[in-house]
Amino acid sequence: MPFNVVDLPGTDRVQRSSHAPRVLIYSHDTFGLGHIRRCRAIANSLVASYPHISVIIVSGSSVISSFQFGDGVDYVRIPGVEKQTDGRYGPHHLNLDLNDTIRLRTDIIKQVVLSFDPDVVIVDKEPIGLRGELVPALDILRRRGARIVLGLRDVLDEPVKLHEEWRQCGALDALGQIYDDIFVYGLESIYQPLAGLPNPHLFEHKIRYTGYLKRAVPSPMPPTRFPRITKGPFILVTPGGGGDGAGVIDWVISAYEADPTIELPSLIVFGPFMSRERRKGFAERIARIPKLESLGFEPRLELLMNRAHCVVAMGGYNTFCEVLSFDKPALIVPRVKPRLEQAIRAERADQLKLIDVLHDPQESGEGPRDPLRMAAALHALPRRMPPSQAFVPNLLDGLPTIGRALADDLSLPVRDRPAAQSSLAKS
Repeated sequence: MPFNVVDLPGTDRVQRSSHAPRVLIYSHDTFGLGHIRRCRAIANSLVASYPHISVIIVSGSSVISSFQFGDGVDYVRIPGVEKQTDGRYGPHHLNLDLNDTIRLRTDIIKQVVLSFDPDVVIVDKEPIGLRGELVPALDILRRRGARIVLGLRDVLDEPVKLHEEWRQCGALDALGQIYDDIFVYGLESIYQPLAGLPNPHLFEHKIRYTGYLKRAVPSPMPPTRFPRITKGPFILVTPGGGGDGAGVIDWVISAYEADPTIELPSLIVFGPFMSRERRKGFAERIARIPKLESLGFEPRLELLMNRAHCVVAMGGYNTFCEVLSFDKPALIVPRVKPRLEQAIRAERADQLKLIDVLHDPQESGEGPRDPLRMAAALHALPRRMPPSQAFVPNLLDGLPTIGRALADDLSLPVRDRPAAQSSLAKS
């Protein structure tokens, strides 16, 4: 099977050198797992292509330590900030107000930039960071001559909403003034996330569509005991991080409650951010249904995705990449609040016959969920054609394209940036 490859380099390490190129990846991580998983995939791919380099991920993810990283990759965790379902932010753990937390994050990011002195910086999604926390670091990086890249997922939000958000915070100016490159981790033929923004002549020449980021099975670790139903064909149900995934899980469980004849069993993975109360209630219902089992959190979800016959998911960027990478028939139930990102992606992918989409009427305010409607979709899902049969060219070229785009900066055995020689003495 062509998808059974590992995503980490082998045990042999190249000789360490303090003079080799360095990459810093910024991931603000305020909700779910999407940002850190995307950054991890890029970091592991870069050190696989350029084993002599060093990569540091600066992240606010509370679960970053659960993930595997390749040799040459490490991370600095900044204090976490939570994005609530209504779009507002607050500290995750600290007993500080938001302003003090952002100030602390800003200082840590700046110090990492001063000490690590990267040659390439990849900023995930937020051009100036959360609440502008990246601006001081970006100023230093510009003075030091680093190559600064903005990495964007295929869909951000509705153009009007994105324009207003970025205009208010100053991110629009950063596209033209700060960034050397803008990588869109998708295909132009599927969606153009920056279309409709004003003054496109200032940044459109910087945009490179890479294709989606292909995922692979993680390298071996001590054996993991998965539930018994994974020994045969099963449906994997994943709401991503789980913080906003209760609706799709409830709908799937209610379908099995209403229709015991659904052919394939399902494994439901709750995700690390689902509340304990929700998880307990779902677990009690699942225990009464022989065709359902559950897991709390699996950081190596790729292992389960690879085993599964088909997938039910909310349709975040990373899950979508995994569905494409492991070529799984998929039913996407996208959220529509607080952003339309998942719905836009799912509808476009449905048009291209990559996946099937089923909208949650309760989330959109159209009425209650019909268990039999989900049951019908679960009956049909195992017979759906896999995404590869849609024959979309260059669909999964993202990681090698990023590596080639950065080759001039990373392929040399020693750092080729003049500023790097004396930058540690400067602020």
